[in-house]
Amino acid sequence: MAATEREAHKRLWALGACLGLIAPAVQAETPPERAELQFKALDYRERQPGADRVDVQAATVSLFTPVGERAALLVSQTVDAISGASPAYHTQRLTPLKDFRRAWAAAGTGYFQNGSITASASTSDENDYHSKAGGLTGTWNSANRNTSLTAGVGVSSDLIRPVYGGFEDRKRVRDALVGLTQVLTRYDIVQATLSHTWGSGYFTDPYKLLDERPRTRHISRALLRWNHHIAGTDQTLRMSYRYSTDSWDLKSHTATLEWVNPLRGGWSVTPSVRAYSQTAARFYLPVDPKIAPAPPFPASDALYYSADQRLSAFGAYTAGLRVDKAFNRDWSADLKFEQYQQRGAWAWGRGGDRGLAPFSATWLQLGLTKRF
Repeated sequence: MAATEREAHKRLWALGACLGLIAPAVQAETPPERAELQFKALDYRERQPGADRVDVQAATVSLFTPVGERAALLVSQTVDAISGASPAYHTQRLTPLKDFRRAWAAAGTGYFQNGSITASASTSDENDYHSKAGGLTGTWNSANRNTSLTAGVGVSSDLIRPVYGGFEDRKRVRDALVGLTQVLTRYDIVQATLSHTWGSGYFTDPYKLLDERPRTRHISRALLRWNHHIAGTDQTLRMSYRYSTDSWDLKSHTATLEWVNPLRGGWSVTPSVRAYSQTAARFYLPVDPKIAPAPPFPASDALYYSADQRLSAFGAYTAGLRVDKAFNRDWSADLKFEQYQQRGAWAWGRGGDRGLAPFSATWLQLGLTKRF
């Protein structure tokens, strides 16, 4: 699979659309009292009019367990199978693809009187893309637990070996973040996080036509979260907004709303909606209606160019529903479905590339948890 295709699926994991397993160890303020064994299965499908795109079937097994009285360990393994077709340019000329990925992750957390430290490491291997990453995150809590500060750093090193590219290249990424969580009232908690990514190396997609990208990419992000408990009920509204800007002039906005609604009998229902919009990278080649569906060509003096539709200006909306069921103290299950729709015309502001075909995707995730 192409390097940028893998980046797309990394973003899929990061957005929480599938298995995301490091979060429990990072977010917990105290060591877990019991061990937790969890299984997650994901089915992800992409579509455009008249054609199927990428299909992903993934499975993850993880164990989150206390270690002594002041530490916890999380280990997980993920395997996924990717098949289908990916556009060679814009949404045209779908090229068949098939790959298999195996990934490992581990995170160890030490808990102190007023905080914690988490160290994590992960590896991911597939036919043409190999990645290793590590990170360190620390938290500090005020004496009354109303304020929490977080800081973290991470590094990753990727090796790209295209199947028919005849070359080998690398990409290195460093991340840093700082965050503040504050309890405002008995019903409200807010969180603000700033992060920055420094990337260097091979960002071009060797499997696409007309694709030559800069060898550096810097990304800055700001994330705001607000959890509001509805007085007199067990319901909670979770709201978030994220802004991102990078050195390719790609800017994005993401707004999310979730309604957590616990019910009787151990059931919980959480509907959600997410809105997204991004501008185009400065070297993106938009669809030229005069020659479409043929690909446009860059200027003769252009150093960088790309007809990858993921770098275009577009807007997207996602509607989702998650259902949780606690059977007893030891067993629970969850089911999550999301439907994603993307259009160039939905880009906020000046509008996006209207020459692209409409794009849709569905996620179906099933989880089962055993505590002991």
